[in-house]
Amino acid sequence: MTDYLPAVLAMLGPAQNRFADPAAWDRLHADLGIQLPPDYRVLVDAYAPIQLNGHLYLHHPATERWNLGQEIQRSIQAWSEVPWDELDLDADEDPRQLFGLDELSFGTRNGLWPIASTDRGEAIFLIAATSVPRLLVSYDETWAEHRMSFAEWLYRYLIGEDMTGPNSAAFYPGPVQMRHLPMSVDERPEPWYGPDRGM
Repeated sequence: MTDYLPAVLAMLGPAQNRFADPAAWDRLHADLGIQLPPDYRVLVDAYAPIQLNGHLYLHHPATERWNLGQEIQRSIQAWSEVPWDELDLDADEDPRQLFGLDELSFGTRNGLWPIASTDRGEAIFLIAATSVPRLLVSYDETWAEHRMSFAEWLYRYLIGEDMTGPNSAAFYPGPVQMRHLPMSVDERPEPWYGPDRGM
C-alpha cells in the first residue's frame, strides 16, 4: 500500500520550507476554529505558495501575498452567497443530495472548508467534521467526493486520475512542473521541475 505523503514529496522533490512557521498555523487554526490535516500542512509548508502543473494553487498561512487564511475566508464568503435553495439543482448537481449532507454551509464546524483551487475553476473542500479524511471537489457544476487524505488526492491528481470529476484529469507526462507564486508585483518566478517520474 502506498504511503502517499512520502510519495508526493518524492514526486515534487526536496521540501523547501521557505515560509514554514508553526505559529502561523496556530493562528490560522485559532481563527478558523478547526485543525487542517497534518499531511496538508506538511505539503503547504514544503512548497507553498505554489502552482503545480500549471493549474493547482496552494497558499500558505505565513505569507502576506497568497495567504491561506485570507483565501479560505474569501472563498467561504463567495460560496456562502450562492443561493443553493433557489438554484433548482438536479440530484446529480446538489452536493447535499449527492453526499448526504444535512445542510450546505461553508466555514462552519460541520461545513465545507476550501483548501485548494485551480485556474480551471475547480475548488477542493475539506469536510473537517469527519473522523476519516473526506474531500469534496466542485468542478463545472458537478461535484466529486474522495474519502482519502489530501496527500493521496494530490498524488492521484498529479498522476492523471480524474480527481475533480469525470474526464477532468490534468495529466502532464514527465516531471511535475512547479512555479512559486510571485511575492511582489514585479516578481516573475520561473518554473522548475521535480524529479523524473518515469511517466
